[in-house]
Parts: sequence; C-alpha cells; structure tokens
Amino acid sequence: MKKDSRDTIVIIDSEYLYKIAKHYGHGNKLKCHINTFAIRLCKERGLWCNEIYYYTAPPYQSPIPTSEENLRKKGYDNFLKILKSLIPSVTIREGRCQKDENGKFHQKGVDTHLIMDLQTMAQRREVPQVIVVACDTDFVPVFNKVRTEYGLKIILAYFFDGVRKGNFSMSNHMFTACDDKIFIKKEYFDTTPVINDYKGIN
Repeated sequence: MKKDSRDTIVIIDSEYLYKIAKHYGHGNKLKCHINTFAIRLCKERGLWCNEIYYYTAPPYQSPIPTSEENLRKKGYDNFLKILKSLIPSVTIREGRCQKDENGKFHQKGVDTHLIMDLQTMAQRREVPQVIVVACDTDFVPVFNKVRTEYGLKIILAYFFDGVRKGNFSMSNHMFTACDDKIFIKKEYFDTTPVINDYKGIN
C-alpha cells in the first residue's frame, strides 16, 4: 500500500495516560478506549491512525500472590485481550512493576522498549510522523536523533495542570525536541466510538 503523508503511529505510555485520566476524574480514573483516544489525537491534526503502541507493565505479584494480586492480574490479562482485538491494531510492550520502600508501584523497563521501537520505526521509515503520549526527558536524545537523522516528525501529546513543579511539570527540553504539540483534553477520553476516517480524503 502506498504511504500517505498523514499515516501516523500513536505511542502511549500507559502510566502517564493513567495519571491524566485520574486527574480529569478528580481521583477516579476516567474510562479510556485506547483506540478511540488515539484516533481523536490524530484527528486533531488531520492525521490517520495506522497503529498504536501501548507501553505498560503487569500488576505487581508477590512471591506468593495474594487473592487481591491475583484478581488484579486477571483484570490486567482481560484488558490485554481487549487491546489485542482493537482496530487500529495495538502492539503491546510490557515492562515490569516494582514496589519501592514506601509501598508505591512503578513501571520499569518501559522506557527502554519505547526508545528501541521509536528508533526502529524511524530507520524503517514506517510513517512520516508519530504522536507520543509521554513526558520523560529521557526521550529527548532519541527524539532529536530520529528527527535529524531520519526526518521522523515527533508530535508530543502532553498535559499540564498549571501547577509549577507539580505532578505534570515537564521540562522545556521535551517541547524543543518535538515538531508539534497537542494538549490532551478531557474530551479525548470520551468513549463514544469515533471513525478513523481520514484515509483517502483529499
């Protein structure tokens, strides 16, 4: 199939998306249909969502899992089954979940997968641009590399609640390392089905 200038891959860091959904839900995570969310982002720039890459980690499991941990894992596995059935197709990359000394959970290894995939997409020239839903400044070097060496356009989808040094503070380096920015609005979490209808439209 001939490539189109609007062909786009949407890259989603699930932990970042979860934080935004929880903020908009005032502490209760808003429901989010991943494919609908990705299509809405693309529509914001008149683009076509070819594929979604979703970066996540299974819930923490103790050496001897508790009944609650088993229940979380079952829900997680069911969620992945749904993701794998979606259109546009969703490629899932899994890291691991680690519990710190304060009992808080953090995803590990996810950033590495994202960086490797972004480099591969650029080298293969799969699409002219990607939309990245992420906020880690560790991505800045790879953003700059794929833009300068391969001409891959980086569109950053981000959120900021107006609080300096808050949960959503982001380094200016992230903004200077991308070609365009999309502010993530609450309405993007609307679960009403939306048609991925830009293909073939002049």
